[in-house]
Amino acid sequence: MIELNSTDNHIKQLKDKIASRIRHPFLVKFVQEPLIDEDKLVLLSSIMDHTSLSQVKKEQYIITTMLVQIALDTHDLVTLTDEEDDRETVRNRQLTVLAGDYYSGLYYYLLSQLDDIPMIHTLAGAIKEINELKMELYYKDVESFQEFLNGLKKVESLLIQRVASYVQRSSINDMAGEWLLAKKLMVEKRSYQEGKFSPLMDTLINREGSHSGGQVMIHIEQMLQHHMHRLENSVSQLPIHFNWLKSYMHSAIHHQFNHRQIAEEG
Repeated sequence: MIELNSTDNHIKQLKDKIASRIRHPFLVKFVQEPLIDEDKLVLLSSIMDHTSLSQVKKEQYIITTMLVQIALDTHDLVTLTDEEDDRETVRNRQLTVLAGDYYSGLYYYLLSQLDDIPMIHTLAGAIKEINELKMELYYKDVESFQEFLNGLKKVESLLIQRVASYVQRSSINDMAGEWLLAKKLMVEKRSYQEGKFSPLMDTLINREGSHSGGQVMIHIEQMLQHHMHRLENSVSQLPIHFNWLKSYMHSAIHHQFNHRQIAEEG
């Protein structure tokens, strides 16, 4: 229990440090403060905990990688339409782009303090590949629903996987991919059900061959069932030193998936 509480406190401390880094007095007036993905933070922390890196480098690697993720997520919030927008919409769009660029610049600054060129190359390469994958995913035709999901899985997990491979802890990669895809599907499905805009659902519904939101929802639910089984298997195969992560994942699966099923059936 002591170890669990200690790890929970460490995650909270990391979130606080990241939040303090991204908080800018000008941006907070106009742009919604970005969410810090706790699951990705937990994955990164677990990866770094089992390396021989110094505590300073571990923390810097975690924070800089999360800043990259936040920058990518922020740029995804930029809305593009064919309609003529009012001045406020245009300004918000420009500020969102500015915020994403600001978060990107922060990680370069932090890594420059460590003088860590190989890590910079690792993150920069991941950013380039993720942006290319997004272009293919959302702006080019894909042959099947499964191919689309495979691309989405790469987009969601590639940054974590590249960092894990860089510090030679790639045993976590399969599990990370399964979990982050399942979580993305659940989040997007929930947004669509609540009447909010979902880029994923919009793309799938408008794809050639997709007929309705209801049919896409059925496909997503089927894929969720499939990926949850694969995820549980991936979690069980993690090395023994990832016991805390195993415990976290079992709890997350129960909370995110089993409770969701109960709520929907109710």
